[in-house]
Amino acid sequence: MRTIISLDIGGTQLRAAVYQDDKREAVTQKRIKTNANEPDTFGRLLKLIEDVMPRDGKVDAIGASCPGPVDPKTGVIMFTPNIKEWRDFPFAAKLMKSFGVPTYVDNDANLAGLAEWKFGAARGHHNVLYFTVSTGVGGGVIINDRLLQGTHGLAAELGHTTVQADGPVCGCGQRGHLESFSSGTGIERFVADQLKAGRESTLRAEKKNSARDISEAASQGDALSIEAYQIAGKYLGIGVANFLHIFNPSVVVFGGGVSQSGPLLFDAFDVSLKEHVIHPRYLEGLVIARAELGDDSGLLGARALAELKLDA
Repeated sequence: MRTIISLDIGGTQLRAAVYQDDKREAVTQKRIKTNANEPDTFGRLLKLIEDVMPRDGKVDAIGASCPGPVDPKTGVIMFTPNIKEWRDFPFAAKLMKSFGVPTYVDNDANLAGLAEWKFGAARGHHNVLYFTVSTGVGGGVIINDRLLQGTHGLAAELGHTTVQADGPVCGCGQRGHLESFSSGTGIERFVADQLKAGRESTLRAEKKNSARDISEAASQGDALSIEAYQIAGKYLGIGVANFLHIFNPSVVVFGGGVSQSGPLLFDAFDVSLKEHVIHPRYLEGLVIARAELGDDSGLLGARALAELKLDA
């Protein structure tokens, strides 16, 4: 019987789960607050792992999903946005020292894509594009049943590809990235800029309008809000067309809160995608799917990573 401990490291919560054999459901699962502003996040994580550890102590591997750039080959977390003390942090080595089992870690978007390939909306596909469209735009790529990681584990930053060279500034500091148009942050920025410029809207300029506020206003017919999502969908279509040309997948899976806006985003996306592919063959048989795993994608992706490494 194979036993895997999966970790999902987030800015709000730390989660740990134990999986055994081929069962998709966890044998046990526990979560605690990250409390990232307090010292010794790693110590709290160790205690969490101890709390879910099987009584016999037999574990084959630990897998972990973490936001931010990660080097999966060395197991080093370069930095993670919410846990400031984890910079060039030898995460895998420290866990291996504590528990004596192989430990693997990768970026949360990569592992969400891996989870959807193994357990979710991309089951049965061999070439997969995964997008999480939320506060930012993240991605994961599966090519011939292998997770694309790159030389330093930095591959598949799909949200940080340029779709308009002189476009708005992205959160990373560069201009015109897909994330600067199609993320929740990009939608909010566009609306805020337009309101400051005097555009009429049911939204108020003095209020910080979230992507959800804008979505609700659009559903009630607010023209500015509808336009914001149309622009987001247009550039998402441009970005995905570029990736179809590079990777030629059979399925594109969308997760994240903004992707749940439905036709408001995806009607414009569909039109844009068809306009920007160089040949309709790229769309032949292509499946556009919504992610199925929700909050469990991090845990299941970490599990899938550990299992793939053990089977290699």
